[in-house]
Amino acid sequence: MVIDHPFFYAQNLASLVIINLLPMLSPKKVSDSETTITELMIPAFANFSGKIHGGTLLSLMDKVAYVCAAKHSGNYCVTVAVEGVEFFNPVEVGDLVSIKASVNYVGRTTMIIGMRIESLKPKTGVVTHTNSCYFTMAAKNDEGELTEVPGLILEDETQTRRFAEGKLLRKLSLEKRELLKSDLKNIYSGDIRKMCDGEKCELTY
Repeated sequence: MVIDHPFFYAQNLASLVIINLLPMLSPKKVSDSETTITELMIPAFANFSGKIHGGTLLSLMDKVAYVCAAKHSGNYCVTVAVEGVEFFNPVEVGDLVSIKASVNYVGRTTMIIGMRIESLKPKTGVVTHTNSCYFTMAAKNDEGELTEVPGLILEDETQTRRFAEGKLLRKLSLEKRELLKSDLKNIYSGDIRKMCDGEKCELTY
């Protein structure tokens, strides 16, 4: 449909002007925001067996994820979700823990930060991969509203693979959240009971 009316053209011209005035976010390289922080594990971080609390490591990872996300987005960032936290090896008092973070994937307002945590024993020089995980961070503007983040420049096969993994991870994360919100109310009660067959639980009703 063609509308030949001066007001129509004036209205659309105004829209074009507004669009052109909006700042364009230039994409950034992964290396622009890569972050590595090393911290000494002190007795205050340990449990009764001398191993470092998993919660302490998660707190450190959250801080590093924020630094990485803030550097890429240029804004204040908040943690949305944490995925794939698996502790492969324990961390002990006296170890030097290095947390390496990079932006793996970007959406419109969110970023997935991939993290690798390694523990170094200073006396022996032995480095151990203790765990890896993914933090989803959201950027916010000065008004506390979600704001768009720059795109990502992929310079090699590894970065491209991580970006594709991040896209799949985001999809699975959204599906998981929907599942948790549903409380399995859309599944027949009998089927839910069958899910418990062979498990270490006892139904008393």
